[in-house]
Amino acid sequence: MVNKTAGDKADALKVAALERALSVLSVFEAHSGPVSLAKLADATGLYKSTILRFMASFESRGYVQRTPDGQYKVGPTLFRLGTVYDKTQSSRDLIVATLEQLVDQGTESASFHVRDGQQRLCLYRVDSRHTTLDTVAAGDHLPLERGAAGRVLLAHTGPRSKATDQVRTAGIALSKGERDPACWALAAPVFGRDGVMLGAISLSGPKERFTAANIERMSALLKQAAAECSARTVSLSESQLRAAT
Repeated sequence: MVNKTAGDKADALKVAALERALSVLSVFEAHSGPVSLAKLADATGLYKSTILRFMASFESRGYVQRTPDGQYKVGPTLFRLGTVYDKTQSSRDLIVATLEQLVDQGTESASFHVRDGQQRLCLYRVDSRHTTLDTVAAGDHLPLERGAAGRVLLAHTGPRSKATDQVRTAGIALSKGERDPACWALAAPVFGRDGVMLGAISLSGPKERFTAANIERMSALLKQAAAECSARTVSLSESQLRAAT
């Protein structure tokens, strides 16, 4: 007879080991170059011997590579997984074209954010034509509870409240230095088939350029672009469904 308690404990240990391994991989998100074993240990709080065992497995499967000086960098397997993810985003080209269109109309830098757990991820970014920009880049994880894009995502994916209902009703959110005191932003939602929220388009830049006139102009452009992007995304989804049947 199988001892269920012992089996549950074994499963829990496996999950805990997996969580520790994933915590090691997540360290590479904060570094653009190779990472030393010492930095990995400091960032995760794990023993170096434990990390070395994880890295041996990661290296054998191409998740990381060892540099000549003994440090570690991201391997080609993670790049391939990122490419696979990118290909699954059927609306990618449409969304990026929408961001480019907004920037061509003279707006601030345009970004597309999606919810990633209790954070938001900047999935795509097109810098404005202005000489001074904010520091958001594609791949950045940002606070979900601060910033225009975060408030839009929470309004459509989180619990209802007076604040979220106001964002839903307005169809747009304005943040005034919530994440960065020097940066203001506008954001609006993009929806897919059956009203499922895909993410939020934001326009962000230095607060000095967010005059009343610019806010009014960019708000109109952003709401129109987000609505058109939603409609085209739904059409894209429907065409894919027809192609699959």
